[in-house]
Amino acid sequence: MSEQHFETLAIHAGQEPDEVTGAVVPPIHQVSTYKQDGVGGLRGGYEYSRSANPTRTALEENLAALEGGRRGLAFASGLAAEDCLLRTVLKPGDHLVIPDDAYGGTFRLIAKVVERWGVTWSVVHSSDPEAVRAALRPETKAVWVETPSNPLLGITDIAQIADITRSAGVLLVVDNTFASPYLQQPLALGADVVVHSTTKYMGGHSDVVGGALVARDAGLGEELAYHQNAMGAIAGPFDAWLVLRGAKTLAVRMDRHSANAARIVEMLVSHPRVSQVYYPGLESHPGHEVAAKQMRDFGGMVSFRVTEGEEAAVQVCNRAQLFTLGESLGGVESLIEHPGRMTHASVAGSALEVPADLVRLSVGIESVDDLLADLAQALG
Repeated sequence: MSEQHFETLAIHAGQEPDEVTGAVVPPIHQVSTYKQDGVGGLRGGYEYSRSANPTRTALEENLAALEGGRRGLAFASGLAAEDCLLRTVLKPGDHLVIPDDAYGGTFRLIAKVVERWGVTWSVVHSSDPEAVRAALRPETKAVWVETPSNPLLGITDIAQIADITRSAGVLLVVDNTFASPYLQQPLALGADVVVHSTTKYMGGHSDVVGGALVARDAGLGEELAYHQNAMGAIAGPFDAWLVLRGAKTLAVRMDRHSANAARIVEMLVSHPRVSQVYYPGLESHPGHEVAAKQMRDFGGMVSFRVTEGEEAAVQVCNRAQLFTLGESLGGVESLIEHPGRMTHASVAGSALEVPADLVRLSVGIESVDDLLADLAQALG
């Protein structure tokens, strides 16, 4: 059979009909341990569900197929996935480069936890390849990139940064949460590892917390799998099943998220109370050309600044009705938040601090006319 398209892989990869019953949806193997046929005689390689579980295996195979990687691994959360990756590839004395617009939770993990382990880190504007090159040191082991970034929708040229890291013998990690594997394929562009919060677009229904790593190299994938088992922050069977369910509709959802976001951006750029809109689909966005080159579409995340300042931005969030005030993103329902006081409070006072008048939208798949009407009344 010829190579399958994304939409087909999303529905079928790792998800063959159950051999016993013929069920077309993988069963939830809610089990902790497995019968052995004699000491060390494992049926299908399963002995204990921290080490491996058939439902999690199905998800991990699916993730690897969607990202075009050699090994996929599913975790209890996005930060659990990041923690496993960092403790696998770094040791005391190593150096890490992170972007100046990283997710607040990533920054907190690195600055407040990993640093205590003796790892140093520096902040760089990852959209500037020469700044990334200049940030590398002899002890640098990895460069971390988010594209699009959270919450300022910054765009990094993955292929260009991959050329730099490959020449330096440094690992390139790309957080692909905002784009999803449907819109962007970092491994095909030269990245070594992809990180996901599967809580977001992969799950897609705001009903599961999870994370994932996908490695381009099988050897690194084995190292990550060893640490996943040793550290234990794995995705449970039901959580894995929920993410698998979400993956089936990822393509159609992302098409709708992107289409709705484009309409909302069109309204925001002309609104008198909006001073700036962050969206890579805008031709005025500094990363637009790169985004158009490496992404299928521009996604469902939009950020904007309110002309009257922080309190006005907070009031916009409070007045929204159809846009639910809440953290997280990527669900079928639209969300609104104030990053400075919510998801990015942990970066206050640092080089990653976000504008106080910033509002972030996760545009859902509702009727875009209803969403536009809600934003209009919230902005006043």
